[in-house]
Amino acid sequence: MNSALETLKARGFFQQCTDAEALSKLMDEGPIAFYEGTDPTGGSLHIGHMVPYFAFRHLRAAGHKGIALLGGGTARIGDPSGKSDIRKMLSYEQLDKNTESIRAQLDRFVGFDDNTAFTVNNKDWLGNLNYIDFLRDIGRHFSVNRMLSFEAYKMRMETGLSFIEFNYQLLQSYDFLELYRRHGCRLQIGGDDQWGNIVAGVELIRRVEGAEVYGLTFPLVTTADGKKMGKTEKGALFLDPAVTTPYEFFQYWRNVQDQDILRFLLMFTFLHVDECKALCDTGKNPNDAKERLAWEVTALIHGKDEADKALSGAKAAFGGGGAGGDKAAMPHAEITRSRFEAGYNVVDLFCDTGLESTKSDARRLVQQGGAFVSGSDGELSAINDPAAIIGSDKLNSEGELILRAGKKRYFLIITK
Repeated sequence: MNSALETLKARGFFQQCTDAEALSKLMDEGPIAFYEGTDPTGGSLHIGHMVPYFAFRHLRAAGHKGIALLGGGTARIGDPSGKSDIRKMLSYEQLDKNTESIRAQLDRFVGFDDNTAFTVNNKDWLGNLNYIDFLRDIGRHFSVNRMLSFEAYKMRMETGLSFIEFNYQLLQSYDFLELYRRHGCRLQIGGDDQWGNIVAGVELIRRVEGAEVYGLTFPLVTTADGKKMGKTEKGALFLDPAVTTPYEFFQYWRNVQDQDILRFLLMFTFLHVDECKALCDTGKNPNDAKERLAWEVTALIHGKDEADKALSGAKAAFGGGGAGGDKAAMPHAEITRSRFEAGYNVVDLFCDTGLESTKSDARRLVQQGGAFVSGSDGELSAINDPAAIIGSDKLNSEGELILRAGKKRYFLIITK
């Protein structure tokens, strides 16, 4: 198998391929152009979106040309793949704004040079498409029976598939055709929920152009307990630091399950395979490997400075605010000292800091023994009474207080 494909396989980026042997042979003959598509349905990508872009960088490093397709056109109707309900329709202005935001995030990760890696927007050829001509020239190549055989459509038939979504596969296939014509693109990559759309594009190009192109999908990443990877208590793990702070981003990786460490090191870092395996050798402390994983991924997404700050903040948090870390890197807020002098109800405190989103959640946390508050000596103690009052006697000599919700979520309060 071609060395680039071997790399993807060794690191977990290989689920299905339309013709692995022929694709391998083509890649051995010289560099090829490939693409990955992302619809700008939100203002920020989350870590789940990034799986194909890690593979993107591996392929680019092997000498192949990467195209990041921004779906400013396809996002106008929404992809039904992997969704139980129709997507919310966004204004064209909002989609344009989202496109620019996502392009900037991808540029920071990929580093577009307009040669070995660049972006295109399918709005350029879909925005003013003549529907009648499109049906005549493209739609005639699609079988409804064949479309309904794909898992994405089968799932949606149970809950209701709108006609507008039914068109999505035609548009994504047309994207592949346009990229083949404009840039000689021979490969589409994506998550395995895109398999049906990718196969449809391969077949369309074969029928219209008589050319062989290929599709390669990656596993949909879940954690060891079967949960969707990248889901936190606050929702998805977004790249936008205003939505998910670098510290929260770091903490997600620092707290992965032991069974997931090697898989995530291989997929979400660019450390050599042997180094990834060495970090997970039997007998080694898994927390060291988790810390390395967290630092590497955070540095890739937010930069080394933010990764260093997050690491320092984590050391301070897990050390109870003691030596070995920078407390200022922890999530924190300033609260007037007078609030504590008057007595701060523990439920209100955990709710006001955002550790819990509602007072009922905060009350439940306290009652279940998951709320911890530091004392003047910095040691954390559980607070089990929802009526408990946190006074100024809990503040340390610097006027600070550390809260912990559950085992992993910390918050620093600085009084003024």
